[in-house]
Amino acid sequence: MNATAVRSAIRIAGLHKSFGDHVVLDGIDLDIREGSIFALLGSNGAGKTTIVRILTTLLKPDSGSATVSEFDVVSQPARVRESISLTGQFAAVDEILTGRENLIMIAELRQVRSAGKVADDLLARFGLADAARRRVSTYSGGMRRRLDIAMSLIGNPQIIFLDEPTTGLDPEGRIEVWQVIQNLADSGTTVFLTTQYLDEAERLADRIAILHEGTIIVTGTLEELRKLLPPTKVEYVERQPTLEEIFLAIVGSDKKEQR
Repeated sequence: MNATAVRSAIRIAGLHKSFGDHVVLDGIDLDIREGSIFALLGSNGAGKTTIVRILTTLLKPDSGSATVSEFDVVSQPARVRESISLTGQFAAVDEILTGRENLIMIAELRQVRSAGKVADDLLARFGLADAARRRVSTYSGGMRRRLDIAMSLIGNPQIIFLDEPTTGLDPEGRIEVWQVIQNLADSGTTVFLTTQYLDEAERLADRIAILHEGTIIVTGTLEELRKLLPPTKVEYVERQPTLEEIFLAIVGSDKKEQR
């Protein structure tokens, strides 16, 4: 076996999930490599959060299999939880406490040694040192989200799930969070990102999957997805299609086929 072969951080095969008569996931297959940023793209109700909940052991699939850090999400949930962190759509921070107090609280709950030093290191890493002793209620949206992600890194998880992390943020806050996400991947953390924002996936992701009506209809790098569209017309400037154009073309054609 090649020792330098890229390992899979997450593997999903034939995943199904229904709620009553409503099929949410209809045979999902994914293979996500370690240290990458993977973006799951889809509209509201496509099933993105359901996949995240299954992979983070909060929900059991009806059938199929999923492993995270080589641990099965159904039979080894405790081992999965030891290797991951989950950040939801809205910052889960205590606004009464300061930024530093939030971090220390989580470090102590996770029984991490030297909680104060861990907090100070994370505050510096996420550009929050100057605001460390301010109440979180005074933070901007981008600062709260950075603190939320910092809290999720306590314990050094191998994989971090970010479920629509820039929802509700202004453009400046989104850019701040994008930089944090890129820094995480650069340091070796695997990032599983769900988003509705096409520019977010286009800017950050190593690989992108489009989830539509419970099915992965396409997956690949941005360049691979661009090849699914007709070649660009050369006039004065050759322009590559945006991810938005790719998404609309693929989902639109998929809808036509279903009619």
